[in-house]
Amino acid sequence: MAAISFFGDLLQTISDRGRDLIGIGRGDLGARASAQELVKLCEDLISRRGEASGVALARLILERYETLAKPERVGFLRLVATEFTADHAAVDEAIAAYRADPTRAALGALHDAAEPRSQELIRRLNLARDGTRALVRMREDLFALRRDLRREEADPDLIDAADSLDSDFEHLFASWFNRGFLVLRHIDWTTPAHILEKIIRYEAVHEITGWDDLRRRIEPTDRRCFAFFHPALVDEPLIFVEVALTAGIAPAIAPILAHERETLPLKAATTAIFYSISNCQKGLAGVTFGNFLIKQVVEDLAREIPSLKTFVTLSPVPGFSTWLDRERRSDAPQGLTREDVEALRLIDEPDWHSDKTKCEAVRKAMIPAAAAYFLRAKNERGRPLDPVARFHLGNGARLERMNFLGDISGKGLAQSRGLMVNYLYDLSAIEKNHETYANLGTVAASSAVSRELRTNLPPLRAVALAEA
Repeated sequence: MAAISFFGDLLQTISDRGRDLIGIGRGDLGARASAQELVKLCEDLISRRGEASGVALARLILERYETLAKPERVGFLRLVATEFTADHAAVDEAIAAYRADPTRAALGALHDAAEPRSQELIRRLNLARDGTRALVRMREDLFALRRDLRREEADPDLIDAADSLDSDFEHLFASWFNRGFLVLRHIDWTTPAHILEKIIRYEAVHEITGWDDLRRRIEPTDRRCFAFFHPALVDEPLIFVEVALTAGIAPAIAPILAHERETLPLKAATTAIFYSISNCQKGLAGVTFGNFLIKQVVEDLAREIPSLKTFVTLSPVPGFSTWLDRERRSDAPQGLTREDVEALRLIDEPDWHSDKTKCEAVRKAMIPAAAAYFLRAKNERGRPLDPVARFHLGNGARLERMNFLGDISGKGLAQSRGLMVNYLYDLSAIEKNHETYANLGTVAASSAVSRELRTNLPPLRAVALAEA
């Protein structure tokens, strides 16, 4: 971290000298500016050659952007999206030059001409101290702009421009946050409090209710938490995973999160259960971290605890409730028989999951329906509807087991009717599973899951759901 601090101080010195070069006083940094004035400063930034003046100007733009109200920020991003495009005349000239003489140099000139100016703007804004952090937040504002444009049914060209700007952010972030820059850290009770506070805040799967709850998850010897960090966001976790070390595959989340439980001796642990994975930075959506995180943690745990032989998740099924409710209310339900539809009426009753007779009737209908959801229901891209399934299957995991009433919390019942699943990370099969999924869309599933699939139902149609 000392090297990072030194680099930051160096950037500060360059920025201070650059301010003098472009006539900016310290009092000017926090001054307000309109969206149009900021765009003019951005034009100045990408036209400058000097490093010191560029660093100072980048800092000025980001400081003033922070002073804008949300509508003004959206207005600024709208202007950047529409005005910082590629020079079309230069692109035409580069295409003609390449056709006349298709050399590597001509191809490089075409590449440079085709790149939107917004990419160069983002690169130069990143020169400022804490520029990366500011740009990640800026992309969150861009998400709001894109949502608003679609809600307003705005001009398609404007929507395309905003989408293109977002692609520029994602393209650059994918380079800046590649695996080579990420640092894996073990989160425990000795981790600084300001980072632990963020773990509490960012937990997205199973809410952490306070410090005592967090301590139960990270302090016992049979519990682990790991997070990825990046040098540009020193105290900001990018993604973290919570792990329970157990003597077998857990079918439900409640025993793992129980307040009162016996700590398992490490020598008795045979299974590592990844029960919560949370992305922390909304502005980094689309940048892949999770697959690297899980595989790295599997390797580290296998090395640390030789008795561990099984690595699985205990995962939510966030798209299942939406799909199930739509199908059982359809005139032509897919993945369910008429008998299933009738039995599933019980889930509309309050506290149905507390009645053993109702539970058994629902289970007999729900588990085959879940098998159809995972193995046969596809989105328009030919992939499973469930986003968590796409993530783990894409990593090379296998759908190992479906757990009826694995999560009977309010959230679990609402998003998946209580269903949870285990994805198995079999180190000997990960690459094969990944390849068949990536190339053919094949869902790797255990025989126990496959047996639940009803064979007398027609093929399911492709669906486009909000969460798909």
